[in-house]
Amino acid sequence: MSGNTLGKLFAVTNFGESHGPAIGCVIDGCPPGMTLSETDIQPELDRRRPGTSKFVTQRREPDQVEILSGVHEGRTTGTPICLLIRNQDQRSKDYGEIAERFRPGHADYTYWRKYGLRDPRGGGRSSARLTAPTVAAGAVARKWLRERHGTTVRGCMTQIGDLALGFESWEHVDRNPFFAPLADVSALEDYMLALRKSGDSCGARLRVTARNVPVGLGEPIYDRLDADIAHALMGLNAVKGVEIGDGFASVAQRGSQHGDSLRADPLGSFASNHDGGVLGGISTGQDLEVQIAIKPTSSILVPRQTITTTGEPVELITKGRHDPCVGIRATPIAEALLALVLMDHALRQRAQCGDVATPPGF
Repeated sequence: MSGNTLGKLFAVTNFGESHGPAIGCVIDGCPPGMTLSETDIQPELDRRRPGTSKFVTQRREPDQVEILSGVHEGRTTGTPICLLIRNQDQRSKDYGEIAERFRPGHADYTYWRKYGLRDPRGGGRSSARLTAPTVAAGAVARKWLRERHGTTVRGCMTQIGDLALGFESWEHVDRNPFFAPLADVSALEDYMLALRKSGDSCGARLRVTARNVPVGLGEPIYDRLDADIAHALMGLNAVKGVEIGDGFASVAQRGSQHGDSLRADPLGSFASNHDGGVLGGISTGQDLEVQIAIKPTSSILVPRQTITTTGEPVELITKGRHDPCVGIRATPIAEALLALVLMDHALRQRAQCGDVATPPGF
């Protein structure tokens, strides 16, 4: 599989390069009969699209999705769905100086050592540009989950650099370019303008949550739901940490505090959600709570030391159109990845346990 496919029953294979003619994905395993068109997918791509604010890369890509297969007369047929997004604003000349140099913090060196060659244009296969097909596939999964189970997935930024954000309301998230749950983001704007002026970058922390998740998703021992969520989200460019529930904060908690007590009214409910909606790798029916840590953008104007492909030491400044914080546009991607994992596990649960009756009283 070469690491390009996510999922088992709902399998998404990603293809393309940052500066190639097009990028896209093939979705295999989507159930037949669901209404689907480009208008179901495009809004999610528009949320992730570059060039939407002065705080992100100014690469101008319309990211118009085309459905090439798997849909007939507006309904999924059960056969592979191919989604295509054409690249239209490549500036490969921006990468001429780094063709023989390794950018610190990038995958240049590891790709070169693994394959013996690399595509330096925009990072090639390692570019965050390849998250667009993930968002497109995630839109398909989100539609099925919403219509089948009433499951919704949403995310927000909780920290940018060393600036922690409070939480006011979900209604603010799609009203600002940071996906921040705040009515006033002027402090974030000032922070990012100063950062861009310095030529440096910063990281971010995001929260992703899913509501109305069916009970019973996930399998022991290696296909646990939380393990697959972590696997998928670690596949997002620049992610360096994934937390489920209280995550690393659990270390300082006592068992009497962390264990989520069960209640009889309503039956099967919990008094708290420290475990983030997963116990033993299986969903509890509570909200799934996930947080991810995203490292600072590696392409910056601050001079750094590196080497050439012949081993010579050089100083490098990375020019071009780059996000000063890649976490700003990562929220729709993280949402998509969580939706893809949930749909895959929902289909796996249906395949194995579709005829299992609900326990008495529940």
